[in-house]
Amino acid sequence: MDWISPRRLNRLGMLNMNRRNVDYIARYNERSSYPLVDNKLKTKLAVAEYGVTTPRLLQVVRQQHEISHFREMAEGLGGFAIKPAKGSGGKGITVITGRDDDYYIKASGSRIAASDLERHLTNILAGLYSLAGSPDVAIVENLVESAPSLAKFSYQGVPDIRIVVFQGYPVMAMLRLATKDSDGKANLHQGAVGVGLDIGTGRSLNAVQFNRPITLHPDTGLALENIDIEAWEDMLEMAARCYEATGLGYMGVDLVVDANEGPLLLELNARPGLAIQMANGRGLLPRLRTIESLKRPHFTPRERANYAMDAFGAL
Repeated sequence: MDWISPRRLNRLGMLNMNRRNVDYIARYNERSSYPLVDNKLKTKLAVAEYGVTTPRLLQVVRQQHEISHFREMAEGLGGFAIKPAKGSGGKGITVITGRDDDYYIKASGSRIAASDLERHLTNILAGLYSLAGSPDVAIVENLVESAPSLAKFSYQGVPDIRIVVFQGYPVMAMLRLATKDSDGKANLHQGAVGVGLDIGTGRSLNAVQFNRPITLHPDTGLALENIDIEAWEDMLEMAARCYEATGLGYMGVDLVVDANEGPLLLELNARPGLAIQMANGRGLLPRLRTIESLKRPHFTPRERANYAMDAFGAL
């Protein structure tokens, strides 16, 4: 279906951008909390105090002269990821998966010289990828090795799980799978596949690419109907913990399942997109209103996760 009427969207409880911005982001997100989620380094430090694990930090580059230490740090590493602390939408992230003599191998399979990586670090410091172009900090993290059960569905990129958390309750989730169109990145706007996940079980519901329904991954050819996320309850509790860590009432929590370390937090988003509704085939509004109507909120992350699994699980 190429078009759907506003009346039907309303009946489905679809949250639109204006309502999201006014009724949820502006109302429930304190401006003072934004720096915590708009800066990946600050996010890592903040959530660590609440038992939320993130990829291991290998190096922080704050000044130009610190780039000279990069080659020495990376010499013995099989892989790593370079990220701008204040980047958004996956911009400026470079993932290295191996070495070939004097060259590094990117996730796409292409080779890149150390001098090019150093130039990339310089661009990050200059604010090329940061919000509003402000000077930035580069962080180098341990390479995430996706659990094989999920990695097989993704094309040249690590799949991640976006969970929308409202007032500490995980209300909707989707799996994002990289594609050739998305250049190996789990970004729906660039062509990644979004797979709606049942909050109650972590199993796949529906799948979309470019907001159109699909049943097979366009590159791997695998069916998307029987995906089952490992450690689902732990992931929901981890997402719920981010509420205490940041104080943000409405946010997106992006997680991965590492083959060795289990669930890890990649980043937080104070302005999560709305495509998650298309992937789930369900609107956010009824779930948000259910949480708003609670007379006795649950105090612990585990209690909130368990409530969400019971209240919003697929029938």
